[in-house]
Amino acid sequence: MNSMAKGDHLEATYATTLARMKTQKGGRSRLGMEALMWVSNSERPLHTSELCHALGVKIGSPDLNVENIPSIKTLLASSLGLITVEASSSTARLVHFSLQEYISDNPGLFQGPHSMIADVCLTYLNFKCVQGLSPIVDSAPSMVPLVGYASIYWGKHIRREKAAAANPLALKLLLESERHISSQLLLLDYNEKRGLWESDFDVTRGPNGFTGLHGAAFFGIVEIFAALLGMKGWDINAADITGKTAFLWAARGGHEGVIKLLLEQEHVDPNTADHDGWTPLISAAERGHEEIVKLLLEREDVSPNTADSLGDTPLASAVQRGHEGIVKLLLEREDIDPNAADSLGDTPLVWAVQRGHEGIVKLLLEREDINPNIADEVGDTPLILAAEGGYEGIVRLLLEREDINPNIADEVGDTLLVSAV
Repeated sequence: MNSMAKGDHLEATYATTLARMKTQKGGRSRLGMEALMWVSNSERPLHTSELCHALGVKIGSPDLNVENIPSIKTLLASSLGLITVEASSSTARLVHFSLQEYISDNPGLFQGPHSMIADVCLTYLNFKCVQGLSPIVDSAPSMVPLVGYASIYWGKHIRREKAAAANPLALKLLLESERHISSQLLLLDYNEKRGLWESDFDVTRGPNGFTGLHGAAFFGIVEIFAALLGMKGWDINAADITGKTAFLWAARGGHEGVIKLLLEQEHVDPNTADHDGWTPLISAAERGHEEIVKLLLEREDVSPNTADSLGDTPLASAVQRGHEGIVKLLLEREDIDPNAADSLGDTPLVWAVQRGHEGIVKLLLEREDINPNIADEVGDTPLILAAEGGYEGIVRLLLEREDINPNIADEVGDTLLVSAV
C-alpha cells in the first residue's frame, strides 16, 4: 500500500471511529470526545491522573466532586482505542501521530478547545480544596494532580483563543495570587527553566509579592490585565520575590499589548531591574522582542546603557543572541556606548566576533566611535578572535578599518598571523 493510500485508509478509520464514539450511551460519548480534546490540545503530555481529574471538573463549580472523576479504564474504553497510555511514564497519548494531523486538519471536531481547557484549569484552581492549600511548596500536591498543569498553562490556553472580555474565573484567581499555590508552582516552573545567569529564588517564602498584575503580565493577557488595573489601587512598580515588576515580566515574555498599557500609566517606572540587574530593556533585547525594544527606546526616561550585574548592556545582550534588528535599533541611538565592556572585559564587538555574527560586526563597525582594538581579559582583540575562529568575512571587515592594529599580541604573545595559522 503506497503512503497516499495508507493515509486515506487512516483518515477513513479515524472518521469511522469518531462517528462510533459520538453514538455511545451513558455519557461515554462526551467523555471520549473531551478526553481526545485534552490529549490533542494540551501543552505537554498529561499524566493519567491529571487527565482523569480534568474530565471530572464541572466548569464554575465551587469544589471538586470526586464522584465525577472517571477511572482511566472507563476513559480508555470511551476513547475506542484512540487514546493509549505510555507504560514508562503513565501519560496519555494519541494512538498514532497521524491522529494529531487528522485532528488538526479537522478543526470543527472541538468547539473552542483552548477556551474550554482554560476554564477547566481555572475552575480547578478556584476550588475550595485548592484555595486552602499552603503556597509554600516545592512541587504540586499529589491529591490534586491537575493543579500543576493548571497553574502553569491556563494563561497559554487563553492566549491561544483570545476572548473579547476578561475571564471572571481568571480575575478571581489573580486577585488571590500572593496567597495561592498556583503562583508558587508557576514560579517554580520558571525557576527550573531560567537561564544559568539568573538567580534562584527562595521557595520557602512562597510567592511573596507576586500579585495579580504580575501573573497577568507573565501570561500577557491584555484583556485581563486591563480589567485588573481598574479593580483596585495597585503599586504599579512593585517587585515580586524574584525582584521583577509586572513591567519586567511583560517585557521578558514579549507581551507588547501589556507593555503599551503599562506605558500609559502615569507613575510607571520602565527601568526597574530585578535581582540580577535585568531591566525591561535588557530582557526584551536579550529575548529578541524587537517591537518592545522600539517602544522602550521611544521613552526619554529609558537609558540604553544600563548594565546588569554581569556588566551586560542591552546592546551586549542583543549581540550575544544574534538579534541583528535590535542591535540596529540600539545603534541608532546617539547616546549608546558601543564599547561598554562586561565584567569579563568583553565588548559587544568581541561578543559579535566570538559568535560569528558577521552582519552585527558590520553594524558595529559603521559606528565612528567604535574601538576595534579593545581586547578581552586574556588580550585577544576582535581581529585575533576572528582569525582564530576562521571567520574570513569578519577578518576582511576589520582589516578595512584604518584604525585597526593588526600587530597587537595577546597575553601569550600570539599575533594575528599566529592565531590564523
